[in-house]
Amino acid sequence: MWEIAKTIAVALLIALVLRVLLFQPFTIPSASMEPNLYQGDYIVVSKWSYGYSKHSIIGSPSIFDGRILEQTPKRGDIVVFKLPSDNRTDYIKRLIGLPGDRVQMIDNVLHINGQAVRDVVVSPPDLTDAFDRPITQLDETFPDGSKTYRIQDFGPGNLLDDTPVFIVPQGQYFMMGDNRDNSIDSRVDPAQSGVGLVPAENLIGKAEIILFSWNEGASLRNPVSWFTKVRLSRWFKVLH
Repeated sequence: MWEIAKTIAVALLIALVLRVLLFQPFTIPSASMEPNLYQGDYIVVSKWSYGYSKHSIIGSPSIFDGRILEQTPKRGDIVVFKLPSDNRTDYIKRLIGLPGDRVQMIDNVLHINGQAVRDVVVSPPDLTDAFDRPITQLDETFPDGSKTYRIQDFGPGNLLDDTPVFIVPQGQYFMMGDNRDNSIDSRVDPAQSGVGLVPAENLIGKAEIILFSWNEGASLRNPVSWFTKVRLSRWFKVLH
């Protein structure tokens, strides 16, 4: 019994070290990152990408402040972070604004430092969401050409299509969901249940890959659903 207990303890210790230092799994709970991440995707986050903070540890214990081995994230990274307003809830968004940037939505077009982000329509608005709103998918490219990624939009005239200028302070980041009209993100003030600006300390890691994916209705308690609800086309999909 003692040998078994030691083996289990060592295995748990190794698992804990891997989870704290290297990887952490997450489940996508909402549609805010469509069309790149769907509800039911199980992703892996690399925790070494940005260094380590108290949020790298289960329970976010206040054992130190700031980040250890800090590395600066890149604009366009898909980032998992702790919601600044409670430091408990896990969120996932795309990093749009770096410290010193000016970010603004003008007539449904993202602007960074006064330059419009180029959008190219890749699908006509022939799909609809659950509320029968037309959905258009576009490829969005940063003004400096550093990254192109796909977004989803309901068209002009929506609540967050026009915003004031957000100036990103040092040590903070501006996040947005890829599903632009169905995302509560840094465009929304925390006082209105939004995300607001995200401190560097709150970053957990970079989303790297979709391991597995199931449609709504899959359940661990129902083994049949593992096969009937599976989305094999999304398994092992690298995220960009």
